[in-house]
Amino acid sequence: MIRATAVLSLVILLILVLYIPSAHPPQHFVAQIRIEHEATAAFWGAEPATRILARAVRMQDATAEVTPIPKASDAPSTTGVNNAVAQEMASVNQRLFNNPYFRSIDALLLLGSYRLATLLEWLPWLTAFALSTLVDGWFVRLIKAKEFVQHDPEMFAVYACLAIITMCAAVVGFVVPITLHPLVLPCVPLVVSVLIGRALGCFHRRG
Repeated sequence: MIRATAVLSLVILLILVLYIPSAHPPQHFVAQIRIEHEATAAFWGAEPATRILARAVRMQDATAEVTPIPKASDAPSTTGVNNAVAQEMASVNQRLFNNPYFRSIDALLLLGSYRLATLLEWLPWLTAFALSTLVDGWFVRLIKAKEFVQHDPEMFAVYACLAIITMCAAVVGFVVPITLHPLVLPCVPLVVSVLIGRALGCFHRRG
C-alpha cells in the first residue's frame, strides 16, 4: 500500500509539475514572486525578506547548472555556413531557446526556489517541533513494546501514506502560481513531522 501510494503520488506530481508551465506564462510566476515578496516583507520585515530573495536567487543559479533546460549560450554557431542554412539554424535556435514553455519552467523553478528559501527561514523554529514529534513517536513505540501491546500495521500504513501524499502535495504547492500566506509554508513540515511521528509510534518493535 505504501509503495503504491508513493508511486502514484510521484506520477501525479510529475504530471502536474510538467503541466503547470504550459498553462501559465513566465510573467505569471514572476508576478507571483513580487506579490509574495511584498507579503513576506510585511510579515518578516525588509531585511529578512531581502535575505530570502537573495537566497532564492542563489538557489536558482545553482539549479540552472543541473537542469536540462536549454540556454541560448548553448545554441550552435551559424558561422561558416551559407545563408540558407544559417537562416534555418537561426530559426530553429529561436524556436528552441526562446520557447515559452522552457521560460515558464525557468520561472516556475524560481518561484519554487523562493518558497523553499522562505521555508528555510522558518527552519530554526520548525526543527525543535519536528524533533519533539519524532522523539514522542519513538517513546510511544518503546512503551508499546515494553507493555507487549500489539503494533498497528494498518495505522502505520495510513500515517505513512498521508505523509507521502502531504509531501508530494507540498511540492506541487511550491510551484503553483497562487498567493500563499507566509504562515502556510511552515505548516507543511509540521504536518509531515506529526504524521511521521504517529507512524513511528505504530511501527512494530520487539521488546
